[in-house]
Amino acid sequence: MLVFLINRTRAGLAPGQYARLAELAKAFYANVPPGVAIRGEWAAADYSRNFSLLEAPDLDTVERMAAPFREFVDVDIVAVNAVTGWTAS
Repeated sequence: MLVFLINRTRAGLAPGQYARLAELAKAFYANVPPGVAIRGEWAAADYSRNFSLLEAPDLDTVERMAAPFREFVDVDIVAVNAVTGWTAS
């Protein structure tokens, strides 16, 4: 399934919390869970949010991936479908 994972860093994090968040991110990218593929990643122009398009076996897998980050970021997980067949005519 395709899922948008949207992370919004919480305001007011202390330097040590940012450091821990960075450690979590490095650990995640070094060990992406089996069955999960990152299809694309974007950041808002003001860097307030990140958007990841993931292919994952189910929503529970994405919830487990997001759990360690929840202390530092607000997380939205949205299952999506590709839209095809739209034309200008």
